[in-house]
Amino acid sequence: MLTNKLTGAGAGAVFFFFYDFLSTEIYTGTGAAQTINNGIDLAGKGGMVWLKDRQYDGEHGLFDTARGATKALQSHLTAAQITENGFVSFNSNGFTLGNPSEININTPSRNTVAWTFRKAPKFFDVVTYTGNGVNGRTINHSLGVAPGMVIIKRTDASENWGVFHRGNGTGNAWTGFSINLTSAGTQGTAQSTVTDTTVNVTDIWGAGNSPAWFNSNGATYVAYLFAHDTDTDGLIQCGSYTGNGSTTGPTVTLGWEPQYLLVKNTTSTANWVEMDSMRGMAVGSGGDSILYPNLSNAESNGYDFVDPTATGFNITTTSNLYNTSGNTYIYMAIRRGPMKTPTDGTKVFKPISSNQAVGTENTTGFSFDTQICTIRTLDDGSFWMDRLRGVSTSNSNDGTRTLASFNTNAESVSEQSSRYWSNTGFQTPQRNTGYSTVYHSFKRAPGFFDVVCYTGTGVARTVNHNLGVAPELMIVKMRSPETTRDWNVYAAPLGNTKTLYLNTTNAAINYSFWNSTTPTSSVFSIVSAPEVNGNGSTYVAYLFASCPGVSKVGSYTGNGSSQTINCGFTAGARFVLIKRTNSTGDWYVWDTARGIVTGNDPHLSLNTTAAEVTTDDTIDPASSGFIVNQVAATNVNVSGGSYIYLAIA
Repeated sequence: MLTNKLTGAGAGAVFFFFYDFLSTEIYTGTGAAQTINNGIDLAGKGGMVWLKDRQYDGEHGLFDTARGATKALQSHLTAAQITENGFVSFNSNGFTLGNPSEININTPSRNTVAWTFRKAPKFFDVVTYTGNGVNGRTINHSLGVAPGMVIIKRTDASENWGVFHRGNGTGNAWTGFSINLTSAGTQGTAQSTVTDTTVNVTDIWGAGNSPAWFNSNGATYVAYLFAHDTDTDGLIQCGSYTGNGSTTGPTVTLGWEPQYLLVKNTTSTANWVEMDSMRGMAVGSGGDSILYPNLSNAESNGYDFVDPTATGFNITTTSNLYNTSGNTYIYMAIRRGPMKTPTDGTKVFKPISSNQAVGTENTTGFSFDTQICTIRTLDDGSFWMDRLRGVSTSNSNDGTRTLASFNTNAESVSEQSSRYWSNTGFQTPQRNTGYSTVYHSFKRAPGFFDVVCYTGTGVARTVNHNLGVAPELMIVKMRSPETTRDWNVYAAPLGNTKTLYLNTTNAAINYSFWNSTTPTSSVFSIVSAPEVNGNGSTYVAYLFASCPGVSKVGSYTGNGSSQTINCGFTAGARFVLIKRTNSTGDWYVWDTARGIVTGNDPHLSLNTTAAEVTTDDTIDPASSGFIVNQVAATNVNVSGGSYIYLAIA
């Protein structure tokens, strides 16, 4: 299982995890001092922060530790660096902003994005140098591998941005172009040759073979170098693909799911496009949000350009930005994290019970990927949302897609969905204002939980996932087009020949949607049935596993009275899901936000629209997991009854 990224060698080697390298933060400007804590050590390790106002036309702002906190460059302009005192400092866990003077990086009430790239071998480096006016200038770097893309900007005077990319050339010799222009292919005859330690720049562009872009005598420059690493635990790749002009392809294989993409058509005139999974890079449903590095334009939403997969991404548009037939496109892709197996359940799951007004921020404390939202006091039922299918990430974007676990309906945009998902929380939706609502928020993490979206083929097959271990509980639902397909559940304690339905009370049936094949650490199997694999239909799969000290998927046999279910926890379960499998029974849910106590415990049923029930004492707390009591209201401990459960510490 992938767990980390090793940088360095020998006794000095250091292990890092994905989130040590890249962070995408979406935040609201205040016009006053605010610190963006993203966990990245910029003060000690160095790096670059790229900021952009999402809501309105406004400048890009690029700041790096090599030039200093207040020195800004703008990717859409040729201008020299400017002083922007609104970027106050690089910190050991992020950066601090103040009142902006030149660039909208912290303007009050503006939704803004910040991409942070940390300096690290095999990922990213930033270098400054002074030109000497000689062609063939060598620039040293510390990537430890040949860069896949190099971006160079003159800082003391107005000049185009120079870009070299391994997809735009032959071998390690690449012709150049510019990130502030839409021009295709080669900008003159600017050329770079790269090695593991150097970039050699030749530029005979301009009158008298003047090397103004990259090496004018006495001029100052900054170079941003992005690695290309094809190791199995690599974090970044720079490559190219050829457009086919179809909404079904091309497919790019990386070996992992991306969370950030930069794409440019190098054959014809086109904008650069920048995407990430935090703002919206969803599978289908028009959940893609894009920004243009070469333009000051506000963010564009509601597109379906790219579908990330567990092993790369698919192009799903005929737009010239991504897929004109026969055109060549370059990309930089960065891996979705984290790559670390969690050891603390509070870092990957949080239940919140709230009756706050619309727009109120509810804090999870971590970036979550999936949420189940249920109004406790109304007959509304439970609604499932996740970033991979598309959620609202700004006040102007209401595209959250939901599925209701109490029915067979296809995916839709629902007013029950939480609005404006940020990095560490969400805002209360209009529908839930004034109603006590419980929100169960889950973070994707190896060994704990994963989400996969796929399109059916109508032929028995396997589906890739990134859980890193064999899933023990899988919940699969058709997203489109039909409204009559059940939620299909695989549970390891039942084996690979049985199925449960999340939307019904039914006992397990002797039918295998799983092709009678136990899932592995990288794939799960499905048959050709339309419930899980109809040709052209779209699906989402939620995968859970037992993670020591964090989660437990298990089973037990009822004893008719009371028994402790040992999950291997030390401070008890904060979430418990129980389903009887040898007879009918609801999918009951308890959590500590509503109360797991010695006495009556509120419970909800994922398979119904019924309001919360508060009048029975079905479960009690236990440090190792939880206690089940036999009461007629729920029958979760009937003597001889068979049950499965999911518990989270």
